[in-house]
Amino acid sequence: MERKISHQVRGYRTTDGAGVSLVRVLGNRTVREYDPVLMLDSFDSANPNDYTAGFPLHPHRGIETISYVYHGSMTHRDSLGNEDTIGDGEVQWMTAGSGIMHEEKLPAAKRLLGVQLWLNLPAKDKMAKPAYRSIKKSEIEEIEFNWGKLRLLAGEFEGRRGYISKYLPLDYYDIHINPDEAVIINTETDRSVTVFTLSGDAYIGGEPVKEKTAVKLTAGENVVIKSADKKAQILFISSKRLDEPVAWGGPIVMNTGEELNKAFNDLRKGMFLQDNISY
Repeated sequence: MERKISHQVRGYRTTDGAGVSLVRVLGNRTVREYDPVLMLDSFDSANPNDYTAGFPLHPHRGIETISYVYHGSMTHRDSLGNEDTIGDGEVQWMTAGSGIMHEEKLPAAKRLLGVQLWLNLPAKDKMAKPAYRSIKKSEIEEIEFNWGKLRLLAGEFEGRRGYISKYLPLDYYDIHINPDEAVIINTETDRSVTVFTLSGDAYIGGEPVKEKTAVKLTAGENVVIKSADKKAQILFISSKRLDEPVAWGGPIVMNTGEELNKAFNDLRKGMFLQDNISY
């Protein structure tokens, strides 16, 4: 059975951090439909003034942040002592777990193009040990096809394996489709699948979808993705629904209001970084 679109959201321009201009697509109003993806922000600018202010030091708990930079670079620094830069086709994967403080800098580039996802953590893993991992180009398989190419950012694709997430299954593909071409992506029927048009318009499940739009798909065994008359760059995100309550306050996502209040109390009392060294 072919998957079709059940819900779609086109992103809107806003600012975050110290004044970073970005396109916000998914957020606290789309939690139920796109579970377990909480947030999706897209960066796309040829003007460094839009983003070089970056994201100063801030806390997270209860989620994983997954940043993919196709053009440009991002420098990460956190309370675990990690400092790392990804760029031009690389991924950074941060497990906030019980609590982490981090900052992200976005150096000037000819073009910044990328996406940050917030992936929810299951209730049993909300207070997992925080961690950071970058996925470099050498670890990302790029598979060529007649219709274009697929970059295996994480998970599995047709027997190939990339980086495997620890807490939730995640198949994450960067799909580049040549003009007027189509690809069929096979899926596990019980997976929660989101597709995002990072660059260019496309047809997904037979319906036209504008650039910078996220679509949630119905259940099924595959989805047909077709470009329009120009090349399309599509992000494919497949995971497992949690169907758990969400209590979301800014950079912290827990399951109950009590847990959320405790997280902010920990932050105020200097007890937030339970598994961290001092910053």
